[in-house]
Amino acid sequence: MTSELSTFAARLRDFIAAASPVPVCAGGGGLNLALGTRHSALENEPPHIGCYDEAFPRLAVELFALQFAHNATYRKFCEARRITPLTIADCSQIPAIPTAAFKELELTSLAPAQRTQVFHSSGTTEQRPSRHFHGAESLAVYEASLWAGFAAHVLADLRFPISDFRLVALTPPPTLAPHSSLVHMFECVRQKLGADGPVFCGRLDAAGAWTLDPDQILARLKSAETSGGRCLLLGTAFSFVHLLDDLGERNIRVKLPLGSRVLETGGYKGRSRTVPKAELQELITERLGVPPSQIICEYGMSELSSQAYDVRPGATRHSPPASRSFHLPPWARAQIISPETGREVAEGETGLIRVFDLANVFSVLAIQTEDLAVRRSEGFALLGRAARAEARGCSLMAV
Repeated sequence: MTSELSTFAARLRDFIAAASPVPVCAGGGGLNLALGTRHSALENEPPHIGCYDEAFPRLAVELFALQFAHNATYRKFCEARRITPLTIADCSQIPAIPTAAFKELELTSLAPAQRTQVFHSSGTTEQRPSRHFHGAESLAVYEASLWAGFAAHVLADLRFPISDFRLVALTPPPTLAPHSSLVHMFECVRQKLGADGPVFCGRLDAAGAWTLDPDQILARLKSAETSGGRCLLLGTAFSFVHLLDDLGERNIRVKLPLGSRVLETGGYKGRSRTVPKAELQELITERLGVPPSQIICEYGMSELSSQAYDVRPGATRHSPPASRSFHLPPWARAQIISPETGREVAEGETGLIRVFDLANVFSVLAIQTEDLAVRRSEGFALLGRAARAEARGCSLMAV
C-alpha cells in the first residue's frame, strides 16, 4: 500500500465528514440529518476540499493518477485505450472498468498480504462472482461513506433518537455471509445504532442460499407493534417477497408503529418470484403498515464503496417510491452512457449507469455497470439489467 493512496484516503474521510449528516434540529428530543448541498462551500473547510462541485473533478483526476501509478492491472487497461493522466482533460474521460472485469482480474492496489476482506457480487451459484478487495484503510473509507449516505437518507427527518429504532435485517449475519458487502453494511448500521439482540433474521439453506426465519421476524414485528417500538426493517427485494408471501399465506397483517421505516435494495437473482417495484411497495404498506413515504430504496453493488438512494437528503418523500430518482452522495457521480456512442445521454434518455466513486480509493474509481437507467437531472431512474447482461442482485426487481 502506498503512502500516497493512504494520504488520499485520509483526506477523503475528511471530505466525507465535512459533507456528512449533521444534527440541524433536535425538536422533541429527535434528530434531523441532511447532507450539505453540493453548491455551497463548506463551513470551516480544509483548504484541499473547497465546495463540492469544484472539489469532485479535481479529486477524481488526482485519484485517477494515483490508481494509474499503483494499480498495474488498471494501468494496462488504460494504456490499451491510450489514455493516461496526461491525456485527459477532465474527470469524465477517466476510463471506466466494466463490472465483469472484477470477475477475472485483481483490480486493486493492495498487496495480497494487505487484503483482509473481499466482497463478492451476488448472483446464481453458477456464476463466478466479482471480487472487491479491502484492507483496513479501504474499509474505513467504505464504512464512512456508507454510514454518511445511510444516515442522510434513511434517518432523515426523525423526531426521536435514532437509538429508539428496533433494527431487523432480513439477511444472514456476517458470520454466515462474510463476503457480502450488503451484510457488512447492515452490520455497520447495527453498530452505529447500538442495536443488540437477534438483529439478523436470515440464514443459509443446505445449498448456501439465503433464506428467512419467518417466525422470528414475525415475533419481532409483533413485539414492535404491541409495544409501540419503531422498527427499521432492512432487506433485499427477494427477502421482502419471501416475507410478504409468508404473511399473505397466513393472512397476517402487522401495523408497525408510526415512524417505522423500510430500506429495500437489490436481491439474489432467482431467489423468489419477480414482483414489480411498485407492487412490492404496495404489499409492504398493506402487510406491514409502513406508508410509501417511509419506504426508501437503495442502489449499490460490491464493486462500489458508495450507494445511491431514491430520495434527496432533506427532500419530502410524498412522491411514490417507484417514481423517484436515485442520487449518489457528493463524493460520487453517475453518468448515463449510451452503449452505442459511449457518450452521456440527454435528459430523459436511457443508457447504462457509469459511476465515479472517490471512495474506491484502493481499487478503481470509475465503474461501468450493466444496469439501465433514465437520466433525470443529477439523478437517474433505475430500469434494470441490460439485455444479455448476467443477472445479479439489483436485477431481481423490474420497475
